[in-house]
Amino acid sequence: MKVLIATDGSKYGKWATEWVARLPFADKPDFTLLHVTDVEALRAPFMFQPVVIGNEPFIKEEIKRIEARGKSTMAEAKVQMASLKMKAKLVLERGPVSPTILKRAAKRDGLVAIGSRGLDALDRFLLGSVSTQVALHAPCSVLIVKEEPRPLSRILFATDGSKESDKALRFLLTKLQPDAREGLEPIDVVVTHAMPFLNYPELKEAGGRLVEQCANKLLKAGYVVDEVVRLGKPADEILKVASKKKVDLIVTGAKGMGAVARFLLGSISTKVVQHSACSVLVVR
Repeated sequence: MKVLIATDGSKYGKWATEWVARLPFADKPDFTLLHVTDVEALRAPFMFQPVVIGNEPFIKEEIKRIEARGKSTMAEAKVQMASLKMKAKLVLERGPVSPTILKRAAKRDGLVAIGSRGLDALDRFLLGSVSTQVALHAPCSVLIVKEEPRPLSRILFATDGSKESDKALRFLLTKLQPDAREGLEPIDVVVTHAMPFLNYPELKEAGGRLVEQCANKLLKAGYVVDEVVRLGKPADEILKVASKKKVDLIVTGAKGMGAVARFLLGSISTKVVQHSACSVLVVR
């Protein structure tokens, strides 16, 4: 599997690298670490108004600062990779940040790891919410890192019976090893299915069967499993379960079921990514 780590030199970008280093991959991935410098964004605020005399020297100075920081980021990344005993291709590229990351993202069978936040307020204003854009538009799975890395001991797997949920389940079954962490217990997976408040008891029964089916597959693979069926707004219930169970990572599919279900459920994965306190893996 190809893994692209997008870093901007912030603590969140460094955490993304460490998270990837700690994930118990079933097979050794092909790592690429990417840093993008977007100097053209500096000129954007001046494109639609008369050029103010004296602005250009300040813009040139800021461009130098950004380019110098890019080189510094890559140097720090090289040191970090060595400390983590990771081998990766280091790429410093110039261009618009989100499109450049998306362009380099592996098709289908790949993963992009990115911090949920960037650098200081000015940089975030210029870059926009890069992690959100990548999570929404990447052609492959995306890991959005929100916390410092720690041993992955508990995962929340949210399922709704869709093809996208099946892909997320397959990721856990084929891409990760539940017991590959030396000296630690197998990973605990909390399997949850949340349904809207509808007056159909059959729905809750069907939800229970769905959770049980997923749990059996995970148990067979070597995971420790906890089953949770909830009623309520799915995204809200997923976040509540994640908080109550103190999970390290939420794993979810990128989309829900059909058009009717999406109308009822809303954009679940997007809301989970935006409001989760822990890191989130969106699987495609």
